[in-house]
Amino acid sequence: MVARPQPADQIGLAQALVVELDPELLTRALTHRSYAYEHGGLPHNERLEFLGDSVLGLVVTDTLYRAHPDVPEGRLAKLRASVVNMRALADIARGIGPNGLGAYLYLGRGEEATGGRNKSSILADALEAVLGAIYSEHGIDVAARVVHELFDDLMQAVAESGAGLDWKTSLQELSAERGLGVPDYTMSSSGPDHQKTFTAAATVGGESFASSNGRSKKEAEQAAAETAWRAISARPANSELTEPGTVVRESR
Repeated sequence: MVARPQPADQIGLAQALVVELDPELLTRALTHRSYAYEHGGLPHNERLEFLGDSVLGLVVTDTLYRAHPDVPEGRLAKLRASVVNMRALADIARGIGPNGLGAYLYLGRGEEATGGRNKSSILADALEAVLGAIYSEHGIDVAARVVHELFDDLMQAVAESGAGLDWKTSLQELSAERGLGVPDYTMSSSGPDHQKTFTAAATVGGESFASSNGRSKKEAEQAAAETAWRAISARPANSELTEPGTVVRESR
């Protein structure tokens, strides 16, 4: 493989993951297609991402299946989807090592200029590619160990929180159960086009809940739905909502 400058110390990444990886394989896992195309068609991480997606799905599915023997298939599928999704993977990726997985990526000039090191889609794909590289070199046992180290806390949290397929779905189910109607969302944005911050707030049964931010409209709405879901879930099922238009402050 053509030698390239290191965006960050890959040894540090391997230490954070507590696994040794062939440097060439790890470099491929960290190479976004934008960098590969700008440098004459170098190997990039999409094949490893494909492999890692399956490895992650298998380990998470097996863990949830064994940990919740009485939970039906539909609920298990929702729990898995709450763990294996772009937002969740990106959040995990941001917590790897001292500066997050983004510090180690090879990106093209365009992605570099538009904040690609913190884009949820790029981070999620890169994390799956790294898991694919670990599986490719060490097999399922080592790959599963890394998945557990990264995802066990999240799997426990979603099982305890009652989150379904996603927070918007969970809020809609809860609001229907409580007879509160269909949730509504308001959306605003700020910042330059290449680095916007989106702000969303959920309204349920005439009650407005605290707004939440995200890097995309979908992420902001999911966060707003989580805020409302947690606030409503904390109340007795027969409790009344506050006066319409009241904003409920919910810590996040």
